[in-house]
This record gives sequence, structure tokens and C-alpha cells, in this order.
Amino acid sequence: MVPAWLWLLCFLVPQALPRAQPAELYVEVPENYGGNFPLYLTKLSLPREETEAQIVLSGDAGVAGEGPFAVDPESGFLLVTRALDREEQAEYQLQVTLETEDRRVLWGPQPVRVHVKDENDQASGHQATATMDVSIVENTWVPLDPVHLAENLQVPYPHHIAQVLWNGGDVHYHLESQPQGPFEVDTEGKLYVTGELDREAQAEYLLQVRAQNTHSEDYAEPLELQVVVTDENDNAPVCPPRGPSASIPELSPPGTKVAKISAEDADAPSSPNSHVVYQLLSPEPEEPAELKAFELDSTSGSVTLGAAQLQAGQNILLQVLAMDLGGTDGGLSSTCEIPVTITDINDHAPEFTTSQIEPISLPEDAEPGTLVTTLTATDADLEPAFRLMDFAIEAGDEEGTFSLDWEPDSGHVQLRLLKNLSYEAAPSHKLVVVVRNVEELVGPGPGPGATATVTVRVERVVPPPQLDQESYEASVPISTPAGSLLLTVQPSDPMSSPLRFSLVNDSEGWLCIKEISGEVLTARSLQGAQPGDMYTVLIEAQHADEPTLSTSVTLVIHFLKALSAPTPTLAPVPSRHLCTPRQDHGVVVSGPREDPDPAGGHGPYSFALGPNPTVQRDWRLRALNGSHAYLTLGLHWVEPREHVVPVVVSHSDQIWQIQVRVIVCRCNVEGQCMRKVGRMKGMPTKLSAVGILVGTLIAIGIFLILIFTHLTLARKKDLDQPVDSVPLKAAV
Repeated sequence: MVPAWLWLLCFLVPQALPRAQPAELYVEVPENYGGNFPLYLTKLSLPREETEAQIVLSGDAGVAGEGPFAVDPESGFLLVTRALDREEQAEYQLQVTLETEDRRVLWGPQPVRVHVKDENDQASGHQATATMDVSIVENTWVPLDPVHLAENLQVPYPHHIAQVLWNGGDVHYHLESQPQGPFEVDTEGKLYVTGELDREAQAEYLLQVRAQNTHSEDYAEPLELQVVVTDENDNAPVCPPRGPSASIPELSPPGTKVAKISAEDADAPSSPNSHVVYQLLSPEPEEPAELKAFELDSTSGSVTLGAAQLQAGQNILLQVLAMDLGGTDGGLSSTCEIPVTITDINDHAPEFTTSQIEPISLPEDAEPGTLVTTLTATDADLEPAFRLMDFAIEAGDEEGTFSLDWEPDSGHVQLRLLKNLSYEAAPSHKLVVVVRNVEELVGPGPGPGATATVTVRVERVVPPPQLDQESYEASVPISTPAGSLLLTVQPSDPMSSPLRFSLVNDSEGWLCIKEISGEVLTARSLQGAQPGDMYTVLIEAQHADEPTLSTSVTLVIHFLKALSAPTPTLAPVPSRHLCTPRQDHGVVVSGPREDPDPAGGHGPYSFALGPNPTVQRDWRLRALNGSHAYLTLGLHWVEPREHVVPVVVSHSDQIWQIQVRVIVCRCNVEGQCMRKVGRMKGMPTKLSAVGILVGTLIAIGIFLILIFTHLTLARKKDLDQPVDSVPLKAAV
């Protein structure tokens, strides 16, 4: 067999592993890549034991330090952080070293050549490819490093991944054994992948390529080529099927464990694609630490309570974002939810809604069982068992005069009278009622609101006043003058408390009663009353010291015929005039005699205006002596005309009515009446004067129209005359 060299050219994805010796790596990146960044290109074979060293990336013209390339220190992947433009730069020459702080090189340098491939050269894919040289010496395959292909590679299929070349003869190639995978080789030694690879279905493939001379049966030893399917970040973290739920007691201290999120990522274990971190989305992830209600460990997914206090009864839905690629840009994420319920504890003591009740008055004859007042207490706890209350009278009821009544599950308690009250024994009671929880209280004890003070005043019971009669009657002649005494109302016990009297329904205004003595008098003449009629009024008597204590009786007046007496002759009342607006003038009204003689049965006389309300409004009458009275205007303005004013004159049991004629008129400054004057004879009226004026104006207008018409016609006649008819003036 003739010795030959076999060269293998492999186009790999950007995650191809370099050789153990730092040979130059060649990486192709499609320009204007439209996927997520950072884009992982290839994994560098950095020594794992050098943990204290730092990775240094350098390149031509400082591109690596400032440009789009970086090295992930945790995974050792070379990555690009943004899209590249072939027109700006078609190729980048990078160099990776592992150095100490004093710049001593521990590993490298590893040269890396990045070629920006034109976007029209191939379909857009998730990975770039690398090139590796492989040869065969004397029919012996040189051992190859595993070939790494990205799963779900978006390229046209079949896709060329390697080339086998046999020097020294005419040969053809075939796969010695076909694994369960989409691979094939043609007779020219080109190795293809015919479809997408799925790491979850199969992570590795072992291919055997055999070269055979076309002129003999000679075969080279099979070439074993290991194909490793590199992970593509195509699986987002998955939250548990039923998210964890938590019930946290109220007032739990900060740091209390709430729940733990554990999301699973189906990408390759221990790779950046399956490196999951957590971030709290709600509630309030941006709040300051002292205002946060929850804290989240981004690495472990453990949720604990923060510094902010939570209230019982709150139902909070925590939303936690689970992100792969360690939370860097381009990773996938899922949102996990944790329902959290804040449970109640008995940390609130019940309190009365009102701690001071206004004084309540009870009569001392109130019966036991009488409701005094109702108190209301509230409890801020949510659990019904924590709201059960117990009430008690803590102070002020040493004799057991009062009791409390309430329902077990109600916040209302009724204060009732248990025994009879006594004003002499205790005129007032100051009760202190306290409320407590039935269940044991957690935290601070009850505050001031747990007590309520109720003041009960005992009212002395005083019997209503008693009068000497249950009702009163009186018979009165209709001629009884004003001011006549009819009867006196008196208490049954002269030594009792003083009373005050008043009339309730004296609709006619005929009567009046003296407030202290109880004497009932006629307030005015009984004009309008008819013999045989009855007039009923109500007399009310009140205790002078206790106005609320009163009694009332009826008074019935029976009207009798007027007493007969000689009718005196009334003096004539001459007509007089009074000025309006009112001036200091009046009319003197005289009685039947100028000099009344009481011994003779005449005079003195009393004078009063008639019962007409209009008369009493417009006029005033006052007595001058026993025989005369003075009549004046009652208003500032009274209508100017002749008025007839009725005046009632009474003497003993006799009553007369006289009509006083008074002329009300406007007056001059001397107080003399100015009378209205009628129209003089021969003087035109206003209407006739207006008619004469209008007729005169019309006549003048017609005369002017005739003049202007005549002038217009004369001028027109002159203009129409011929020129020849105009006489010429002879020249001298």
C-alpha cells in the first residue's frame, strides 16, 4: 500500500473546542446577525486550576479592548456583543492570554481570527463555523478532536461539514456504519449533515469514515470522528407546575422564609444556557430596602420577608422572573407566581367607639330593666374567634344597681337598670365599663380605648301642681267692662311651691290672668258675645321652680244679658282734621258729661277703640281724665279722606259707642289742611289743549307745502320758455 497524506477540513460552529495546544482558531460570523446578543462563538481551553488569574483579550488596533468581543470568565466562551458589518471591517485578529496581576502569562497566547462572512454567502444561522486541518500518514488516521455542531442550526440542508482527501490513489469514501443521525458522505469525501440536530434527543454521534482504492480492495483503517451537539439556548426556564404558596402570620420578623422558587432549564447542565437566576417583579421591586415587603435571593430563588410590615388579610401574588444565561441579555425567561396570604393573629385589643358618654338622666322612679344606654366596641382583628369580647363594670357600681347585657359574637353591650334609684342616696352614678378579648391577646395590652365612662344623673320626682278645683265656671253679663275681676285660681295647698298661671286658648282675647295671683279679669269689653253663649278657655299652672311640671284646668264663661241702666246723652263730637304724614295733633273725645259725678251714678268713663283690627291699627286713644280722651293717628301715613272712628265709652256696667268723624288731609307748614281744588270754568282740559296744538301744527305744515309747491312750478315754467322769446337788451 502506497503511503498517503489525508487532509480533513472541518467547518465548525463558533462553539468548536480548540486543541490543547494554542493553535490559531478561525471563526466565521455572519454580518448583521439579527439574533440575540451576546452571541457565543467558541469555547477556549482555559486551564481550570488557574482561578486567581485574569483573562486578557487583545487584538489589532485595540479592537478587542474597545470593540464587540469579550470572554465569559465563568464558562470560557469567546462571545460577540453586537452585530458586525463586513463593509466596516471584514476580519478581526484577536489574542487571548491568562495573566497574573503582575502581567505574567500563565497560558497562551491563543490567536483567534474572526472572519465576518457576507450575509449573502449563507443562510442566517445561530452559529458560525471554524476550520481544522487533519491528515492521514501511511493509512493511519491521525486522531481527531471531537467536532462540535450547534443544535437547530438554521442553514440549507444538506450542509457540508468536512472534506476527506486521500493522496496517492483514486479512492472513494463511505460511512462504515450509519448511526442514528442525519449524516452522509459522498464518493469525493465530502461529509454532510442532512438535518437539524436536537441535543435533547442525542447529544453525541460517533462516525466511521472509510477510504477505499477504486482499483483494489485496499481499505484504510476507519476514521472515527466524534460529533458533539453543542447546546443552543432554546429552552426557557420552567416554573413548577403548581407554584408554591405561603401563609405567613402577621407581625412575622424580617428574614422569615416565605417560599423558594426552583425553575428547571432543559438546556445542557452546567452551561450558561441552564444557569438560572431570579428577579422579583412584583410587588415594588424598586422600593428602598426599608419599604420592601419581600426579599429575593437571585441565586437560590429563596423569598423572605422584608422590613415593611404587612397587614392581616392581605393576599399578595409574588411574581418572580426566572432567567437563563445568568440573567444576561439574550437569555430566555419565565414568570413564576407565588400566592402569599398574611394570616391574622390576636394582636388588636377591642376598643369602644366612644370613651366618654354624655350624662344620661333617669327619673328616680324608673323601673328595673330600663335601658340606660348602648355601648359599641370594635376589634381590628379579622379572625372571628379573635373578635369575641367580654364586658364588665369595673368601677362606680358598688351597690350593683346596674347590669350589662350582650351577645357573645356582638360588639354591642346594653347598660340596664337592675335596682330602684334614689335621689337622696345617690343623685348621680359614674360607671366605668371595660371590654376585653375572650382569647389571649398577643403583643401590647389594652389601651385607653378599652374603657368607657357613663354618667347617670338621677332626677328627683316632684308631683305636678294641684289646684283647688278641677274646673272653673263664671257667669258674666255681656256689658261687663274691661278690667273686671271674674274669679281667682288657687293651688289646693296654700303652702305648696309658688305657681305661675297662663291662658292657653283665649281666641277672642276677652280674658287675661295675672301670672302670680291667678286672678282672671276681662281684658276688654265683651263685644260680640251674646247672652246664653259659653266661652271656654284653658288655664295652665306651672311650678315656678320646675317649669316642666304643670297642670291645666278649663274655665267656662256663661254670658248673661246686660244690666239695665239709664242711657246718658253723649256729647256731640265735632269734625276735626288731622295731618298726614302724622304731626303732633289729635282730637279730644268727651264722655256723656263734662264733669262726671261718681256719686250720681255717672262717670268716670273709660274709653276704648272699637274692635275693628284696622281701626286699632290706624288709630291711638288715650284717656285725658275721667271724662275725655285724646285720639291720634297710629301710623305715620293714613289715607287722606274723612274717617269715622268708633269709640266705646263704658261706665260701671253700661257701654256706649260713639262715632268720631275725623278728616285726614295733607297739611302745609303751618299745619293747615290743604284741600283738593276742582277745575275752573272756561279752562280747557288737557285733551282739548293737545288737540288744539296738533291741529295748529298740521295747518302750518299744509301752508308750507303749498308755498314750496308754487315755487317749484314757477321755476319749471321759466326753464321751459324758448330762447327767442327772451327780450334782448338794446345796446346804447
